[in-house]
Amino acid sequence: MRKLIALISAAAAVAALGGASTGVTPASASAPSAAAEDTGQGKLVWSSCNDATTPALQCAMLDVPLDYAHPNGTKIKIKVNRLPATAPKDKQQGPILLNPGGPGDSGLWMPAYIAGQVPKDVASTYDWIGFDPRGTNASDPHVTCDAHYFDGERPDYQVSQGTSQAWLEKSATYAADCAAKWSWILPHMTTVDNARDMDSIRRALGAQQINFYGGSWGTSLGSTYGQLFPSHVRRMVLDSIVGPSISWYDHNILQDKEHQRRFDAFAAWTAKADSTYHLGTDAATVEKEYNQVEAALRTDPVDAAPAPGKIGPAEFEDTFYGGGYNFLRWPRMATVLSAYLTKHDTRPLNIAYNLYAAPGPDDGTFPAYNAVQCSENNWPRDWNFWQQDQAKVNAVAPFYTYNNMWYNAACMFWPSQGDPAGRLKITGKGLPPVLLFQATEDPATPYQGGIAMHQALPGSKLVVQTGGSFHEILFHGDACLDDTFTAYLRDGSLPTGKGLIAKTCAPEPDPAPVYVNPPTSTEKAQATLPATDPEAVHGDL
Repeated sequence: MRKLIALISAAAAVAALGGASTGVTPASASAPSAAAEDTGQGKLVWSSCNDATTPALQCAMLDVPLDYAHPNGTKIKIKVNRLPATAPKDKQQGPILLNPGGPGDSGLWMPAYIAGQVPKDVASTYDWIGFDPRGTNASDPHVTCDAHYFDGERPDYQVSQGTSQAWLEKSATYAADCAAKWSWILPHMTTVDNARDMDSIRRALGAQQINFYGGSWGTSLGSTYGQLFPSHVRRMVLDSIVGPSISWYDHNILQDKEHQRRFDAFAAWTAKADSTYHLGTDAATVEKEYNQVEAALRTDPVDAAPAPGKIGPAEFEDTFYGGGYNFLRWPRMATVLSAYLTKHDTRPLNIAYNLYAAPGPDDGTFPAYNAVQCSENNWPRDWNFWQQDQAKVNAVAPFYTYNNMWYNAACMFWPSQGDPAGRLKITGKGLPPVLLFQATEDPATPYQGGIAMHQALPGSKLVVQTGGSFHEILFHGDACLDDTFTAYLRDGSLPTGKGLIAKTCAPEPDPAPVYVNPPTSTEKAQATLPATDPEAVHGDL
């Protein structure tokens, strides 16, 4: 405990510096000095991205203020790309900015991919704009606090295993490391800051208005932009929606309960396919088999190569929770359990972990995730409160509660506190009609968020996929959803239904039960899924 107190004290000491922006060379973690003279808004100088699959894709870096309260002070850089409109000038509809969520996920893959999902006569009328949020990916600086934070084998998530102290120390150390290296930028990585960056991109593009598509946290980003700059919005699409007023702590509890429902659905699906997977004919038995594998990994973790370290119970849970985001993973997940229990074959587990949960070369967008979540609300700082409150949630939702708790535990120690009033209030005043998409079974951005956003935005239209479970429901081949999106982009057409829900679409069918054989000895397992892969997941929220 003394070590933990020391870590908390270190985080608190650096927190006192959290609001200072003394300046830094943007590519490093040491503090830069602002230019003596600065004219403000940067310019976009486009050059080829040298993308072999999309030669027309152009890239640029944009200087933006670190602190928009001091627009002529220190600058950081935002990586931007675009797929230019090819329609005649009089048919063009301006830029559409794109964000996949996270917070902090790269949007650079989106222009080529999403433009390719839309009929050419519509896609050709827009400039498709992707960007990396400040402090992430190819933007400068790229904030990283502990490159090995996610390397396995990490402490067990389950508090019953006596690992709470280890996780508290790990979380406090991470917050202190972030504060020690990046106190000059962390307070300026909020959703509001990113929304102001979007307006800097708009100005640099020379556009009076922008169009926008955002999924997951991107819906919070888009609605925040609309609140700050309503007259600059032409059209806006929000897909898989974060409620506009819920605290991030409470949002995570909603996630816990919805992820439990999705895991129960996976277990029921697997039980119906007992002739394929041999894991039992009822959901309760399948869930016991899952727990049996997790228990075995506590004493006998599996080699994670090519990822570093071992696959223990924490890594096992991470591998499985993504099935809630994307049910197309269910056949591979069921195969993992079946192979381990019926053949003691760990290869499917190794492959699934490397596809779905293995860490990247550093801590990725986790600093950005924390900078948004921890800084936009006043999080509880008392471990006793967390312990008691999360135990109540775990009693009804044991699949994901403690996993999610420890993923967010750095907020107990984060150097900057949020506004006691919460996130920016969304009223929709001055906005054009916004098109909203929401699945009823989405575990990451639960259905309540879509309802709340619709009620907050007068004139918005809500499209609901009843029984649907995808997180980010567009671009999966559902014509009912995708055609609605296309019509809105084409000419602003909206669903005509009255009442709370303007249009409903049917859910996607469950995947066929297939035993996913591991690759042969001459093949290599994919280390990562490309963002456009059907099994990929976008947005941590």
